[in-house]
Amino acid sequence: MFVVNRMTKHPVTVSSATKVDEAIHLLKKHNIRRLPVVDDGKLVGIVTDKDLMRVTPSAATTLAKYEINSLLAGISIGEIMSKSVISVNESAPIEEAALLMSRNRVSGLPVTSDVGAVVGVITETDIFDAFVNIMDLEEGKTRITLEVADKVGVVCDLAGIVSEAGYNIDSFVTCRKEGGKYDIIMRGDFEDTDALAAALAAHGYVVQHISRIGHA
Repeated sequence: MFVVNRMTKHPVTVSSATKVDEAIHLLKKHNIRRLPVVDDGKLVGIVTDKDLMRVTPSAATTLAKYEINSLLAGISIGEIMSKSVISVNESAPIEEAALLMSRNRVSGLPVTSDVGAVVGVITETDIFDAFVNIMDLEEGKTRITLEVADKVGVVCDLAGIVSEAGYNIDSFVTCRKEGGKYDIIMRGDFEDTDALAAALAAHGYVVQHISRIGHA
């Protein structure tokens, strides 16, 4: 799964010359939290709702409404935007976008093409939705969790056991643990989980947890 498959295409953008009052209007109109800043077709920064709140007078201000509007109309986005903007290429895998967000503690990224044009925005919500899709959570599959040793052939062995039991594995995730161990999470339409757990035990695997998430 790639960024292009999950991003919001044709994002709302502003230029560095756009005034703050117009940017605030765009955020409210489109119910979004960030605006990529584009000059001459290139990404030059990003402005968020928090950036705009910092330059907006508080409710306790003694300024009249027309004075506030005049103030905001006099400030350009180029004066308050973040210039060290982090972006991700549209052809990047979805996990690269997730890693960038996690490392840089941001909730969204502008998405660029190979020529540097802004072609989308991807947010933490898009990453969550992708996770739900990858894990097949909406389909009400059964989840089986096992702890296994880090050794060659484990994945092939588990796939063979599940296949012999008459089932398919719809999603398969490995999570590294300390001590050279892994948690392996398998999801599928496993009807007789007791029999499958017994088959896994016969091959030396211990099922740690069985659950069902979502609705078929």
